[in-house]
Amino acid sequence: MSTVFVSAPDRSANAPAARWKQELDAGRRALESAYREHGQPHRLLVAQARLTDRVLQGLWAEVDPPPGCALVAVGGYGRCELFPHSDVDVVILPPGPLVHESASGGASAIERFISLMWDTGLEIGHSVRTIEECEAEMAADAVIRTSLLERRLLAGSRALFARFSRRFDATLDVRGFYEAKTLEQQQRHLRYQDTAYNLEPNLKESPGGRRDLQTILWIARAAGLGRTWRNLAAHGLMTPAEARDLARHERLIDDLRIRLHYLAGRREDRLVFDVQSALARELGFVDTATRRASEQLMQRYYRAAKSIRQINVILLQNLHARLFPAQVSVQSIDAHFQAVDELLDVRDEELFATRPASILEAFLLLQRHPELKGMSAPTLRSLWRNRNRVDAAFRRDSENRARFLEILRQPRGVTHELRRMNQYGILGRYLPAFGRIVGQMQHDLYHVYTVDEHILMVVRNLRRFTEAQHAHEYPLCSRLIADFARPEVLYLAALFHDIAKARGGDHSRLGSIDARRFCRQHNLAPEDARLVGWLVEQHLTMSLTAQKQDISDPAVIAAFAAKVKTARRLAALYLLTVADIRGTSPRVWNAWKAKLLEDLFHATQAVLTGGPATRTLDDSLEARRREAARQLRLYAVPEDAEQALWRKLDGVYFQRQADDEVAGAAPQLHFRVVGLEPLVTARLSRGGVGLQVMIYLPDQKALFARICGFFRKARLSILDAKIYTTRHGYALDTFTVHDPANPDAAYRASISYVEFELKRALTEGKPLEPPPVGRLSRHLKAFPLTPEVSLFPDDKGTHYILEIVAGDRPGLLARIAYTLAAANINVASARINTLGERAEDVFLIEGARLHNEAALLRLETALYEQLRLA
Repeated sequence: MSTVFVSAPDRSANAPAARWKQELDAGRRALESAYREHGQPHRLLVAQARLTDRVLQGLWAEVDPPPGCALVAVGGYGRCELFPHSDVDVVILPPGPLVHESASGGASAIERFISLMWDTGLEIGHSVRTIEECEAEMAADAVIRTSLLERRLLAGSRALFARFSRRFDATLDVRGFYEAKTLEQQQRHLRYQDTAYNLEPNLKESPGGRRDLQTILWIARAAGLGRTWRNLAAHGLMTPAEARDLARHERLIDDLRIRLHYLAGRREDRLVFDVQSALARELGFVDTATRRASEQLMQRYYRAAKSIRQINVILLQNLHARLFPAQVSVQSIDAHFQAVDELLDVRDEELFATRPASILEAFLLLQRHPELKGMSAPTLRSLWRNRNRVDAAFRRDSENRARFLEILRQPRGVTHELRRMNQYGILGRYLPAFGRIVGQMQHDLYHVYTVDEHILMVVRNLRRFTEAQHAHEYPLCSRLIADFARPEVLYLAALFHDIAKARGGDHSRLGSIDARRFCRQHNLAPEDARLVGWLVEQHLTMSLTAQKQDISDPAVIAAFAAKVKTARRLAALYLLTVADIRGTSPRVWNAWKAKLLEDLFHATQAVLTGGPATRTLDDSLEARRREAARQLRLYAVPEDAEQALWRKLDGVYFQRQADDEVAGAAPQLHFRVVGLEPLVTARLSRGGVGLQVMIYLPDQKALFARICGFFRKARLSILDAKIYTTRHGYALDTFTVHDPANPDAAYRASISYVEFELKRALTEGKPLEPPPVGRLSRHLKAFPLTPEVSLFPDDKGTHYILEIVAGDRPGLLARIAYTLAAANINVASARINTLGERAEDVFLIEGARLHNEAALLRLETALYEQLRLA
């Protein structure tokens, strides 16, 4: 390929470049100013391209190019659409291979032209190729084929450009091009998790973005079916109404992208958190009592993206039918539907208009006929056109209500069809409350999906528990749901659990009201209706209990069991809770949370089945001692050797530690109950995540802060901390830690490091230094979380409970611990809970100053200062 390599451009004063740069900059400023007035995207894109044309044509004339060459605009610039900071793609087309004949001609002139383009300030994407080289590149790369499809002569030889166009058209394989572009779209969608609902979508590349629109037009242009939506409608590929809808959605995407370029001052196609609020204000959105302006903007975008995906599917099917005509295989299904080439097809395109009940029948048929791969283009178009038929009368119809429940009761395809119903606008019309949260963002720092996408993820997780191939992932969930009669009540609870988000008020209670109304209208059995309503209202209870309360305390278990009441409710709540947490974000769920929830489930189940409910606390502690003693014999610890240690421990220790934790401490400590040297031991956590670190030494001031500071420096995050002081004044603390940045960390390699370095840090006893402020994520910077600090005495009046909610960042716990140590506050226990970028931590603390109101106020102020995002 005859590519001209240009050394770093000379940025010294250059009269032609300076003159054209001045014109380019002035023109860009004028276009931006005009756009703020008229706000018409297509007008700006064309004007931006024409301005660039003038500059390039002027520079081309400056260099005296070789005879017979052509300067060709390609890609988006070639179709005369140029965004403010997009690359300017050009091909320099010589009539033959270039040679350096002299300093003033041939390749040297092109080198100077390329240098002038850079000096002018254009972001250039350039290549120098002969026609033959272009053909070879086209054959090997579909991206180049697409770029050259949209070509426009800027300057130079018209004859050469015409010859190039004829050769391109002659060699273009339209069917191969269709297959390449559809495969490219599938791969692109997979890169974005096949959803338009990413919280920071790419306006160009995400599903439902501009690239989905361009894919259609590229294929249509290659097939000679037109270059605009109006052309496609004229060729019968879409209706005029669909063409108008697509043009409207295209204007929105282009408007957002143009404004995004201007806001960022550079090429930026992602709607990142940093700019969402500013962009929303620019477009006139304002915060309301329940929704941020940015959330309103994003919901508008998501709904447009959803429509684009829908019409994209229809048009790709129609284009396929045009490009690959073949004898179709038709099989009858019933009086209204047939199968055409493995797609569900309506016999009459007016079916949904004349018989709206068939809308839900279509989704039910897809579940019952696994050989069907989707809906045909005529069916999709008819469904899209008649989605408004799902109205109040439709929802009141008893047959439609029964059919919707039948969809939830099918043994297969529940998740697929609910997603399909949402994609095609049916689910939000059948459940109007669901329709209001379609595309609704959640700036709570741990949900990474919109509300509707999260809800469907929860349903998907519940369905996954029922599938044998996934039974190894969550064995308890799989066993519970296999024995759970009428699992559709779980899917209904999932559909309604967050349906009242952004309404104001308690979304759990409001959603429960909606769920109970739905159950009454659909004639669910009273027992099932009560369960659905209860699950929606209590869907956060199990998670909060497991992660914020001491589930080793029998009183906590008894109170939770009293709220749950029955084994069926417990199983349902456990299944919904696991599915819900897993559906918030891939980062939120971990083995530690799984263990907490499973422990709470088993402890509550024991109470509900009448086992330990009649046993006293002393009975439970004695049973734990016996089990720990039994395990100690397996460690070859001599009979009763543990008693030297156990006499120094009271019931609180045995209550809060698991059997194997009690047994694991004794072999290390029974022969060194008294000693001045710190003991630090680490082992792989039994929860399957991270390390469990035990620390034993004479208690010292600010010990918790010192340990937290060490883990901060080691870049280990604390999942749980059990702080205990023996009867003879020794600290016996257990921490569970992990590396949040590396889920697949090999913790065995860290054991020796933690044992040695932590022991050294505790032995040296250096003055405690305030930890540095950790770096904030972009999300937290854009949507800061107001910290919450709650301080109140516990039920026994012996300790205070400190609850903290704040945006998480590296070293946050170390800074909290430092603040408590500075106030002479001791930490008796800590429950550390991180949800994405949201920290919700609970501490049991003690100290004389807690009984002084002025000291309490000073402590709260100091904590707020540490939690404040700076």
